Amino acid sequence: ACVFQNNEEDDRKVRRREKNRVAAQRSRKKQTQKADKLHEEYESLEQENTSLKREIGKLTDEMKHLSEVLKDHEKICPLLHCTMNFVTVPRPDALASCLPR
Repeated sequence: ACVFQNNEEDDRKVRRREKNRVAAQRSRKKQTQKADKLHEEYESLEQENTSLKREIGKLTDEMKHLSEVLKDHEKICPLLHCTMNFVTVPRPDALASCLPR
């Protein structure tokens, strides 16, 4: 009876070790997949960040250009030279001379 019991215990230990080994493999695989997914997400976010920085640069340049155009226009704009225009509604003909054709 003792020999039979030892064999049964050994079999249980072997089965338990095998289950543990399989579970550990599964866990490592899952961790690797999670790390791969995070790496892909990181790469994607880096690309998006680079693209957004490029867009910020373009928009900043456009804003500088438009600010210069506005400054130049303010120097010659009849609507801004007449103090009466701040009190009354600007005449359509004066406004038309400021607008691009």
